Amino acid sequence: MDWRDLPPLTALRSFAAFAETGSVVAAGDALGVSHAAISQQLRSLEAHLDVALLNRDGRSMTLTAEGEQMANTLHNSFGGMIDTVRLITGARDERPLHVSTTPTFAASWLMPRLPKFRDLHPQVDLMLDPTPEVVTLSSNGIDLAIRYGAGDWPGLDSEMLLRSPMVVVAAPSLVGEGELPRAEDLTDMPWLEEFCTSEATRWLAQQGVKLKFGLGLTQVPGNLLLDGARDGQGVAVTVRAFVERDIAAGRLRVIETEDRPEMGYHIVTRPGVMRPVLKDFVRWIRREGTLG
Repeated sequence: MDWRDLPPLTALRSFAAFAETGSVVAAGDALGVSHAAISQQLRSLEAHLDVALLNRDGRSMTLTAEGEQMANTLHNSFGGMIDTVRLITGARDERPLHVSTTPTFAASWLMPRLPKFRDLHPQVDLMLDPTPEVVTLSSNGIDLAIRYGAGDWPGLDSEMLLRSPMVVVAAPSLVGEGELPRAEDLTDMPWLEEFCTSEATRWLAQQGVKLKFGLGLTQVPGNLLLDGARDGQGVAVTVRAFVERDIAAGRLRVIETEDRPEMGYHIVTRPGVMRPVLKDFVRWIRREGTLG
C-alpha cells in the first residue's frame, strides 16, 4: 500500500459527510465544524486529485460520476472503520437490533417464531421493520434484511434461509373446482396485491402479467393478503411455503408456479464483523430455517 497516494483524511471525511448528508451545512454539523471548513476541504480534495468531484451549477452542488464513485468507496470504508470502532468499544450493542423484511414474511414466518428468540435472548431490544421496499443496510441503521430473490445483491453477504418458489393462488369459491386457466388469462378477475413493490409484484412483472386497474385490483398490507385470498376476494401471488397448508386443505388452488430452485428468502447482512447481538440473531434464524 502506497500511503502517499492517499489524500488527507480530513478532506476525505468532509467529502464523505457531504455525500451522505447532501449539504455542506449538514456535513459541518455531522463533523462538528463550520460549513466554510467543509467547503474548503472539498476544494482541497479536488485540487489534490485534480478531478472534479462536484457539479457546482446553480445554487446547489451535486456529485459527478467520479464523485459518486468516490462517495460509494468512502461510505463502505468509513462504515467499516466505524463498525470496528463500535465493536471494540461496545457502542453498537447499545442500540436495538434492526431487522427489515416484507410484511408477508413477517406475518407468515417470522412473527410466529420470534417468541423463541425472545426466550433465548430476553435482554435484546428488537426493531422489526416490515416494508416491501428494498432498504439500505448501514452501520447505524438496519442490521439485517430478509429478501426474496436469488441472493445476488452487490456489496452484501447473503445466505439462503427459506427456499421456495412463487405461486399464483386463488380460492375455489373464486375460480371454481374445474380446470384452471393460466395466470395471464385471469387479469380481468379481482386480484390482491401487496402495497408498493414486493417479491410478488416483481415476479408478476417478470412473467409479463400486467394487472388492470379499474377491474377489481385491491392493494393491501402484506399481512392481510393471504386472508383475503383464502376468503375468495382475489387472485394472489405469494411464496409457496406460506400457503402449503392451505393448498393441502383445499382452501387455495395453485394456478401457476415457477421452477427456479435458486429463489427464496435470504439472510442479508453487510460484509465485515457482526456485532454480538446480530450474530446471535443470525445464528437463531438460520437454525429456524433448517427446521422449516
